[in-house]
Amino acid sequence: MLKSLLKKVFISSVILMPLFVTACSQNPIQNSQNTMPPNVTTAQNLAAQNKKIVTDFYEGVFLKHQVQKYSDRYIGNQYIQHNPHVPDGKAPFVNYFTGYFKENPQAKNVIKRAIAEDDLVVLHVHSSQNAQDRGEAIVDIFRVQNGKIVEHWDVQQAIPE
Repeated sequence: MLKSLLKKVFISSVILMPLFVTACSQNPIQNSQNTMPPNVTTAQNLAAQNKKIVTDFYEGVFLKHQVQKYSDRYIGNQYIQHNPHVPDGKAPFVNYFTGYFKENPQAKNVIKRAIAEDDLVVLHVHSSQNAQDRGEAIVDIFRVQNGKIVEHWDVQQAIPE
């Protein structure tokens, strides 16, 4: 009887072991190269998406001066602005920077570095009003929610001689 039981266990293990090994090697979260399948959203993927949203928005507004177009595309319905010179909301942002670029048509902000983590994107920027302007170093921080920019902070420092 023990011999018969051991034989059944052995046969079962021979049949089931390949199935078990195959099932374990097909982990839906992680494959053998330690990479994520394309349909799994991770914090890293979300941060990369947010970084793309913010950099596209920033270049559209501050290099191309297409304030309305890129604001409509990327700013959320509720937009909190922590810069004391620009009021909250999409319309005030558009009005402020449309006027600014009319007065400063050569102004440009060039992204030097972009860093993203979770829902925050940080840009290190060189801003200048024209070719003769030494400009300012700016750090802009954006919060992205559901694919839209919903909050902004910044700090600025004049570029010394």
